[in-house]
This record gives sequence, structure tokens and C-alpha cells, in this order.
Amino acid sequence: QVQLVESGGGLVQPGGSLRLSCAASGSGFKLGEMNWYRQTPGKEREWVATIKTGGSRDYVDSVKGRFTISGDNAKNTVYLEMNSLKPEDTAVYYCNMRASVWGGPYRDYWGQGTQVTVSS
Repeated sequence: QVQLVESGGGLVQPGGSLRLSCAASGSGFKLGEMNWYRQTPGKEREWVATIKTGGSRDYVDSVKGRFTISGDNAKNTVYLEMNSLKPEDTAVYYCNMRASVWGGPYRDYWGQGTQVTVSS
């Protein structure tokens, strides 16, 4: 099993910045692609950003130029640096990692979610 623990959410004013972290722990796992999603009440979970094992990154259009996803393989951690935050960025943010445990097939693992609120 792989456990993901997120941190870094909170309340920030419009134009401000936050950095989310998501650390994976467990035994015998190998990480693949890492992603961030977000969800607001009454809406489906929205994909935000991806970093692939080769280092390539992709973002939903609404955050391009403002958010940066990065990974630290030594720490099994993925980050989401969020700048120039807008009220519409308010959501619960979830990290997602694809992982293989003891050589088994890759499957998805999710963090518990962290609230980001952008408000004056």
C-alpha cells in the first residue's frame, strides 16, 4: 500500500501564493506519474496539473503561467506552487500518484485533500 499525505493549504488573499506538498510513504513502491486535482462543492473533480516520470509537465489552461508542479524523487514528494491566486482557485486540492507496489500493476493513489481558500 501507498499512503499520500498532503499539506500546505490555507486561506490566502487574491494575488497571493501557496505551496502544496504531497508525500508518499509505504514499502516496495515505485512511483509513476504524479498529478494534482481540485474540487468545489457540487462539481466534479477537475484535473489541474501533471508531472510525468520523464519530467514533462502539463496544466489546465486556467492555471498556466501561475501554477508550477514539481517532484522530488528522493523524498517521494510532489509539490504545487500556486502564484497569483484568484478566488476561482478556491477548492479542495487532491494529489494523485500512480504507483506500482512490489512490481505489481500501476494503480492510482489519492491524498486526503487540502482546502485552499482565496478570499479578501
